Amino acid sequence: MKLSNVIRRTSAALAVGAMSLGLVTVTGGAAQAIASCTGDVSIYGTLSDGRLTYTQIEPNTGDRAKTLIGPDLGFTPKAMATLNFNTVLVTSTAGDLYRVDVQTNNTSLTLAGVTKIWDGGWTFDKMVYDGAGHLYGTVEGQLHQYLVSQAKPSGSAHIGQHVVIDTGFVLKTLAAAGDDRIVASTSDGRLLSYKINGVNDWDRSVLKSSGWSSVDSLSSPGGGLYYGRTNGGMYWYHDSDPTDGDGSDIAYHPSDPVDASGWTQSLLSAYADNCAYVAPTPPKSVQGGTIYRSEVMTRAKNWYTRDVPYNQGASATDIEGDDLYRTDCSGFVSMAWHLTTSLTTRTLPDVSTQISKADLRPGDALNYSAEHVVLFTGWKDQDAGTFYYYSESNSNVDMEYGSASLYSGDIAGWPASSYVALRYDKIA
Repeated sequence: MKLSNVIRRTSAALAVGAMSLGLVTVTGGAAQAIASCTGDVSIYGTLSDGRLTYTQIEPNTGDRAKTLIGPDLGFTPKAMATLNFNTVLVTSTAGDLYRVDVQTNNTSLTLAGVTKIWDGGWTFDKMVYDGAGHLYGTVEGQLHQYLVSQAKPSGSAHIGQHVVIDTGFVLKTLAAAGDDRIVASTSDGRLLSYKINGVNDWDRSVLKSSGWSSVDSLSSPGGGLYYGRTNGGMYWYHDSDPTDGDGSDIAYHPSDPVDASGWTQSLLSAYADNCAYVAPTPPKSVQGGTIYRSEVMTRAKNWYTRDVPYNQGASATDIEGDDLYRTDCSGFVSMAWHLTTSLTTRTLPDVSTQISKADLRPGDALNYSAEHVVLFTGWKDQDAGTFYYYSESNSNVDMEYGSASLYSGDIAGWPASSYVALRYDKIA
């Protein structure tokens, strides 16, 4: 592997001040991502001959700091998950699970030991650790989950509570993006985001509908940073908000890869808890002014938490207690958007633009102009068209948080086919 990126950019030294504070600002395109990193990104790998590799990447520049090649693991690796800075779990083609303990990865890659901690049964084709105690593996389209209770697990006493989340996880690559959050690419080129809630309970968003078919390995240290290998080159990406299920804010760096070639490892795995997402604090909106989606959701959740009673003839204050809004469905959306007054389902289109339902993002609305409006909060399964919403529904249920389908059945009691998707004209 080449170290051309180390000397390629002298401006990397300017980031030292930010790194010392643990705050790394990654820029590219229009996106602004902030990741709180404990240091350089750590990626372990295995070569085709079974030797372990270790690579450091500067998260704020994408520059590779070093690559080290260690000893042969003594077995043929099949899947890999990095638990922490010096502990890696690796399965063998024979189905055994090994713990690889790293003694040093400073100037050389030296192992403290390779220990078989499970004899048979580990047949996963992909395996990732989310940095928050959850180990995931896929086999024959099933997604499995384990709870890891020790930094240096020694077997079933420390890796347990095994469950099968669901079937249908036919994925080309797999990476952990945070606590119970997974990103993956598919052979047809999609980039997907999953939030795992429990057995048979998960949310899926399509971050990108195409363009990822050539990525044959995907890793993430968290914090919205993704590293994808394409034709032996390692490219880096950052997602301004890796929790929103929206890929429009992913920035690419095609002309500034980590390396244009040289990544020949058969397996790659990033230390998933190396970076964390730090939600920016957007400026507070004023009535009728620009508002960020995160504030829309905070305002909406406030009414839901308060369970504001439904009453077309009454009003309630917003989260600041400064402004009053009518306590019905359109008054609720007017409050969430911080409008100057409570509009109706017939007049909400005056301050918004109709969009495709497939393009809905948190803070948008679904409006049935003759009857009802709900606030879209996120996808349950974007491929299937199912989603979550807030609604000030009626005097029987008051504030409601529910899920529905865009294309069949009803949404809050009215036919899904009657709704159109609206985006507030001043949402950021």
